[in-house]
Amino acid sequence: MAKQKFYVVWKGHQTGVFTSWPECEKHIKGYENALYKSFEDMETAQKAYASKPHLYIGKSNTKAENKNTKDNKPIMQSISVDAACAGNPGLMEYRGVETKTKTELFHQGPFVHGTNNIGEFLAIVHALAWLQKQNNTLPIYSDSKTALAWIRDKKAKTKLDQTPQNKILFELIERAENWLRSNTWQNPLLKWDTENWGEIPADFGRK
Repeated sequence: MAKQKFYVVWKGHQTGVFTSWPECEKHIKGYENALYKSFEDMETAQKAYASKPHLYIGKSNTKAENKNTKDNKPIMQSISVDAACAGNPGLMEYRGVETKTKTELFHQGPFVHGTNNIGEFLAIVHALAWLQKQNNTLPIYSDSKTALAWIRDKKAKTKLDQTPQNKILFELIERAENWLRSNTWQNPLLKWDTENWGEIPADFGRK
């Protein structure tokens, strides 16, 4: 079975990240000087779409080239999200900020008897919905691999038990999952490289 590829169209009838060649071809066929390229994973494709095509077209797709390094700076025109939790479970809150200025765009919580992973998940969905209302395709950074995986699966795979105290939190999770299943988006969802870039701009500074 052939490995799935992901196709970025920077210039075409419609731009974005597409999950099949027929879909990609539909958006570039007959379009003069179309710019497009295939990638081996969604995360790399989304990052490429948020960048300039000349950085990728005509270059190899090796993991070494696409791996974050100190020379590979974050995209400053983006949104960063993060969560904080006092205890596990405990009081949880999350927020989103402008990556460049750290201006807070939204802030929810604290919620009783939550977890950091749930907060990270809700923060990404909140950012997606917030940007969709503005018809804005800015990239979104998160430093949580778990939350990004939950977004891809459109399911918060938490092991936290629901209690009367955190009922509202589980209602928010259900709403977020329904939103993911009912909507599409072109915003690249990117992993913040904490090792090379320092703490994500949305960090609450409580470590």
